Amino acid sequence: MIPGALAAFRWRDAVDILVVAAVAYRVLVTFRGTRAVQMLTGVALLAGATVVARRLELYSTSWILGNLWSFWVIALIVLFQPELRRSLAEVGRGPLLQGVLGPARAQRTHVLDTVLKAAESLAARRIGALIVFERTTGLRHYAELGVGLDALVSPELLGSIFLPYSPLHDGAVFVQGNRVVAAGCFLPLSRNMQLGRELGTRHRAALGISEETDAAALVVSEETGRISVVSEGQIETPLDGETLRRRLGQLLGVGVPARETETLLGGLRRLLLRPEPK
Repeated sequence: MIPGALAAFRWRDAVDILVVAAVAYRVLVTFRGTRAVQMLTGVALLAGATVVARRLELYSTSWILGNLWSFWVIALIVLFQPELRRSLAEVGRGPLLQGVLGPARAQRTHVLDTVLKAAESLAARRIGALIVFERTTGLRHYAELGVGLDALVSPELLGSIFLPYSPLHDGAVFVQGNRVVAAGCFLPLSRNMQLGRELGTRHRAALGISEETDAAALVVSEETGRISVVSEGQIETPLDGETLRRRLGQLLGVGVPARETETLLGGLRRLLLRPEPK
């Protein structure tokens, strides 16, 4: 039986399996760490209840559950709208185009050094800050909610924006390439109900933007002076200087870019073995 199946195996079947695996992996990565995980669990329970009701011939229950499935497509589109928008945006602006059109690595290294210098200065003075870095998903919709700028990234500029008496200090700064494109931007807060009370508005806003897009964010706490990195709905803190530079550098494509080294099997391994957020 097995030799016969192997003999009938075509190269098209291998392509088919790889496509399905890639789509499944993309769905898992997109929904990881978001409210969609709980919703998908609810959908799975509903499907299980439908099967059980039909097996036990519970006609009224089966009829009710069967009619509920008539609306599942529209319901999922409405409920998972942020996740679907993020996935479609990533498909339309894939790594290939970003590799051609994105800033040069030397430019990204300069941005990394500049931002870290500004963050360390702000942290030493207990001045809060939230800096969001655009990656493959466009952030124009969020940037338009703030004050538009077009200036090169510099420690002086970032420091002046987040000074307590600055009218823009409460919002986020958006960095696109090597330029600050907006400041004073208010972001959607995280919908994760399991976050600790010690996380302030800046941290929740950073988590919120990272849940809806693939943006990376750097947060400076005005209470503790700690610098955190946020991406994909996860917060990493506290980070020492070298770890901070390496992690943020990965997200910005400096050194060994995380996206270039992410294989399907390696990504699945990190997905399954990822530690719980603190």
